[in-house]
Amino acid sequence: MPGRRDARYGRSMTLRTVELSPAAVEFLTERHLATLTTLRSDGTPHVVPVGFTWDPDSGLARVITDGASVKARNVRRSGYAAVGQVDGARWLTLEGPAVVLDDAPAVREAERRYAERYRVPRENPTRVVLAIEVQRVLCGVRLREA
Repeated sequence: MPGRRDARYGRSMTLRTVELSPAAVEFLTERHLATLTTLRSDGTPHVVPVGFTWDPDSGLARVITDGASVKARNVRRSGYAAVGQVDGARWLTLEGPAVVLDDAPAVREAERRYAERYRVPRENPTRVVLAIEVQRVLCGVRLREA
């Protein structure tokens, strides 16, 4: 199978399209925090804990944050991001090109989705959305199949 590999750190799989197993889709609806990885200007990773949402219809992972945050600055500059969620032996990473959205409809939609998965976010007039167009999915063996 293309994209499949056995790594020293456990078996993983890279899916070339955003086709997730039912187990992976369910995992992405559970209430877990994740890590967001963006790149600093010197190329080193900036990794922070975040809440995020997955939209299977659009293929977007969304993170809400302040417009002046390091996360937002990094995405504006590099245009790429990844979110990784882990729960014991279950893990999944979504990565791809990313943009910062600051228009009110996009922010409201991201806030609505965040509230469904986590809680109603606190008021923040400078909130933006980091929208990741997921082009690569890496996951552990437990999330590959139903």
